[in-house]
Amino acid sequence: MTPFSTILTHPGSAHKDEFLACSVLLAVAPVPIVRREPVPADLADATIAVVDVGHAHDPAFNNFDHHQLPKDHPPTCSLSLVLQHLGLYEDSRQFCDWLEPAEWFDCRGPVDTARWLGVDRAIVSKLHSPIDGTLLRRFAQAAQLSPGEPLWEIMRMIGDDLLTYVRSLRKRLDFIARHSELWTLDDIAGSPCALFLPRTEPLPDEPSAAIERFVESRGLGNRVIGLISPDRRSGGYGLSRHRDSARLDFTRIAGEPDIHFAHARGFVAKTSATDPIRLRNLLGMAVVETA
Repeated sequence: MTPFSTILTHPGSAHKDEFLACSVLLAVAPVPIVRREPVPADLADATIAVVDVGHAHDPAFNNFDHHQLPKDHPPTCSLSLVLQHLGLYEDSRQFCDWLEPAEWFDCRGPVDTARWLGVDRAIVSKLHSPIDGTLLRRFAQAAQLSPGEPLWEIMRMIGDDLLTYVRSLRKRLDFIARHSELWTLDDIAGSPCALFLPRTEPLPDEPSAAIERFVESRGLGNRVIGLISPDRRSGGYGLSRHRDSARLDFTRIAGEPDIHFAHARGFVAKTSATDPIRLRNLLGMAVVETA
């Protein structure tokens, strides 16, 4: 990305789009933010990142506005354009379930967004967070934000967290792809499966992190009913349902000597067993036969 020393966005009311786009850019370069209308010289100066204003999308000059796009263009906001330029848009769309609705809301408004989501318009309002409201209101009141100021620091943290999440999740999914095994629970093709992630050294801080998203990303959501991953609190494993599948009830194995915890609702269990054959057996005993 072309280096920049200032981020410029529009004055007046603030929206989640430019707030997040500026936050991501702060994670790239911790520079001041100014809120005013741009002049032609700003758009021609690559050291000024112009966001959500200016009617220009030219990444070479760090111009990231979407308002000039045709009315029938797929919902694309300034955050979309920034993420595209950073090469993180596709992963962000896959990993951040909130991104596509945010694009719709910014480009199409609440009524069309609710219709696209298949919910009543009132539902959208009920999901409004006072955290969003305060941050956007304070952002709208500022003519300039500089390093060290509370809101600027919060925005940089948000941008850092977002980029770290997207980049680390991609690495995590690649790790799971290399190490996991898909276990078929019976010998019939297309039968229910479980995803097994063996213990590795060093053990990740959250061994079960991203397993469910990995399953969905591989199009296995309708087949996988159970997950087995290392238990970070012990040397054993955790067994859990995927999509809370009723095909598994771990109370059925609560009495096994190597099961030290089985939730009363049957959706998770902990075992000291480490042998894959024993883990398969435990999983099989927890299967609820369908009529």
